[in-house]
Amino acid sequence: MRTRLVWLLAAIVTQSASARGLTIDDMLSMQRVGAPVVSPDNKQVAFSVRTTDVDANRGRFDLWLARVDGASVKRLTTHPDNDTDPQWSPDGNFIYFVSTRSGSAQVWRVAPSGGEAEQVTKLDMEINGFRLFPDGKRMIVAIDVWPDAKSLADSIVRDEAKSKSKVKARVYEQLLFRHWDQWEDGKYSHLFVWDPAKPGEAMDLTPGQATDAPTHPFGGMDEVNISPDGKTVAYVIRNSGRANAWETNTDVFLVAAAGGKAKNLTAENKAYDFEPTFSPDGKWIAVRAMKRPGFEADRERLVIFDAASYQSRVVTDGWDRSLGGIAWSADAKTIFTDSDNVGNHSVFAIDVSGGTVKTLVDKGANTSVRVAGDRLVFLRDGLKSPAELYSSKVDGSDVRALTHFNDERVKAIAWGDYEQFAFKGAKGDIVHGYVVKPSGFAGKKAPVAFLIHGGPQGSFGDHFHYRWNPEVFAGHGYATVFIDFHGSTGYGQAFTDAISGDWGGLPYDDLMLGLDAAIAKYPFLDKDRVAALGASFGGYMINWINGKTDRFKALVCHDGNIDERMAYYDTEELWFPEWDHGGVPWEKPDGYVKHNPIDLVKNWKTPTLVIHGGLDYRVLDTHGMSTFTALQRKGVPSKLVHFPDENHWVLKPQNSKLWHAQVLSWLDKWTATKK
Repeated sequence: MRTRLVWLLAAIVTQSASARGLTIDDMLSMQRVGAPVVSPDNKQVAFSVRTTDVDANRGRFDLWLARVDGASVKRLTTHPDNDTDPQWSPDGNFIYFVSTRSGSAQVWRVAPSGGEAEQVTKLDMEINGFRLFPDGKRMIVAIDVWPDAKSLADSIVRDEAKSKSKVKARVYEQLLFRHWDQWEDGKYSHLFVWDPAKPGEAMDLTPGQATDAPTHPFGGMDEVNISPDGKTVAYVIRNSGRANAWETNTDVFLVAAAGGKAKNLTAENKAYDFEPTFSPDGKWIAVRAMKRPGFEADRERLVIFDAASYQSRVVTDGWDRSLGGIAWSADAKTIFTDSDNVGNHSVFAIDVSGGTVKTLVDKGANTSVRVAGDRLVFLRDGLKSPAELYSSKVDGSDVRALTHFNDERVKAIAWGDYEQFAFKGAKGDIVHGYVVKPSGFAGKKAPVAFLIHGGPQGSFGDHFHYRWNPEVFAGHGYATVFIDFHGSTGYGQAFTDAISGDWGGLPYDDLMLGLDAAIAKYPFLDKDRVAALGASFGGYMINWINGKTDRFKALVCHDGNIDERMAYYDTEELWFPEWDHGGVPWEKPDGYVKHNPIDLVKNWKTPTLVIHGGLDYRVLDTHGMSTFTALQRKGVPSKLVHFPDENHWVLKPQNSKLWHAQVLSWLDKWTATKK
C-alpha cells in the first residue's frame, strides 16, 4: 500500500512539473559524453562529447576538459570534423587526439589551456587509433595494410591499383569473408611504431606474410598497452587462423618496441583473452580471460601475469561476475572494474593479492572506470538520465557529478517513474524485471510495451539507451515492462548459461511469467492492450511468440531470425550458433529445430511490424523478408520497414526518427492509444 502511495505522489509531482514525455527528438538533442582520460597530475580528465547533427545525419565529436574536483568544465576543440580518442602527454603539456580535419584520420595535439590544434602525424594512410609511449614522442599507430606488403608505400600502391581496376569482384578462400556490416577486403590492422624523427616512416611491429597467419591485431586500441618503461608492447590478436569464424580464441602477445619476434602470453588458453594492462610499476600484466573455447558469453576472469617470468594466476575464480574493464590503483594492490549486476551495472574493487571483491557504486549504469589519485572517475547513466561524468572516493563514497551537459534537457522531461521487481520464474528461480510508468501518469489503465532484449546474453536494466529506450514509450503514453530472463547477464554465470540449447524454453517461460507477475503487481497495466517488441534475439523471440500465443495485440520484430537452420549458413560468427545450438547443423540438427520459429508459422495471427537493416550480416535481411512474406501470405496484418544503409542497429539520426515513428504508430494502431 505504501509503495503505491509513493508512486502516486511521485506521478502527481511529475505531471505538474511538465506535460511532455521523452521523444526521439529529445534523445537526439542529448549530448553524449565519452570515456574519461585522466591527466598525469590526476587533477583533470579529457573526454569527447558527441553532438547529433540531424540535418547532416551524423554525430559530431569535440574534446572537453573537466576538473576531477568538479570545479570546472570547458570545451577544448570546436571543429566541423570529428575529434576523438584524447590522450595526455606524460608531462601533461598536450592532449593528443585523432581528428579527420586534415581530410584523413591523423593524430593531432592541443594544449590543455586551449588554442590552435597542431597536426602531429602526416602519414599517407589513415590511422585507426594510437597510443603514446612514455617518452611522450613516439607512438603506436594502427593502420590497415596488405599483410604481405613490404612497407606502407607498398600498401598504398596496391590500394591505388585496386581502386583503378574496373573489376570489382571479390574472391575468397576462407572465412570470414564478411563481418558485422562490411565485406573483408584482404587488409588487416597492423601496429606501427611512429617516431617524429622519421615522420614519413613507420616500423611494422606485427608483420604478417599470409592472411591466415596469427600475427594480425584484433580489436581496437583498448587491446593495446605499452609497458611503463616503454620497452614492451602488449596486444591482442584473433589466433585461430582459418578457423576464425568458428573459434573464439584470442591471445595476448608481447613484442619489443624495437621490433622482433612476439611472444604468445596466453597460448595455453584457447578461449577469449582481452585487454592486457601493465601495472603502474610494470611488474604485472592484468588480462580479462574467458575459460570455455567457443563461448562468447563465458565469465571473464581476472588473470595476473608476472611480466618477468610470465607465470599467471586467476584472481577472481570465486566471483560470479564478468570484468568490464581494468584500472590499476597506483600501488598495484587493487584493480577497479565494472560489471552487469542484477539489473544495474556496478563499480567494483578487486584485491589483487586475495581476490576479494567489494561493491563500490551499485545502482544505475556505471562504466569506464578510471583512477585519479584518491578518487575514481566514471561514466554514469540511468533510465531517467543520459551519461555524465561522475567521481567518487576510491572506497565508493562521496559520489558526485562532474559534468552537467544534459541537466536542463533532463529537467524539461516528464519522466516515467520506474521500479525493479522480482518474481518466481522458470524452474522456480528468482528472476528480475523493471516496470516504467507512462510519463505524467494519473492512475488510469495504461497500454503496455513489453520489451525483449537481445544478446541473448545481455541485460535490460537501469540504463539510458539510444535505440530501445523505455522512456520514449513512457513519453508516448505506454507503460513499459522488460524482463531479464534466463540467459541474461549480471545474475551469475549459471543463470547466463541456462539459455544455451534452450532459446524458446526457459526464456519464453520467464517472459510470460514475468508479464503475468507485473500485471498482477501493478494494477495500472492494461492486460488487454499489450504489445511485444524485440531486436536480435528479441526479434527471434517475437517470431517464436507469434507461434506460441495470441495474448499480444501487436508485435514488432527487428532484425530477428525466422529459421535457425538457415541462420547458421547466413551469419558470419559461426561460434555463436554452434555453442548455443550444440554443434554444427549437419551433425546436431536437433539443436536448430528444437525452438525454430519457422515451424510454427502456421499459428501466426498477431499483427506484426517487421524491421531490418540491409547491412546486417549478423542476422541477414532475408530473415526479415521471409517473416514479412509469411505474414502477408497468411493474411496477417503486417508491415515491412527496410533500412538499406543500416546494420544490426539503426544509427543514423533521420533513420532513427523514422524507426520511432513507425514503431509507435504501429503500437498506437493496435492498442488504440489515443495520446
